[in-house]
Amino acid sequence: MQWLYRIVPSRPEMPGAPTREEAALASEHFDYLLELKERGALVLAGRTQEDVGTFGIVIFEAPDRASARAIAEADPAVAGGVFTMTLHPYAVAVARDELGD
Repeated sequence: MQWLYRIVPSRPEMPGAPTREEAALASEHFDYLLELKERGALVLAGRTQEDVGTFGIVIFEAPDRASARAIAEADPAVAGGVFTMTLHPYAVAVARDELGD
């Protein structure tokens, strides 16, 4: 089953002017996404490229809501409070061939 977690910076100015702690947790967040990719759970991840109102999405696979919540809450930037997170069941309906694999 696919899931999506949406992340929003807890501090709106964070993307353009992160504190040292925010930058460290954002780096750990990126490493965590790479780990999810290596585990075969990650479908895709990214963020909007706006200075104001930016948000990110992580689409991934997990067998059930409890497992999906555990994955999303284990994201270091979510756990560290840099991002707020909402979790949603999701299903990719159409994707480019490279994304469909």
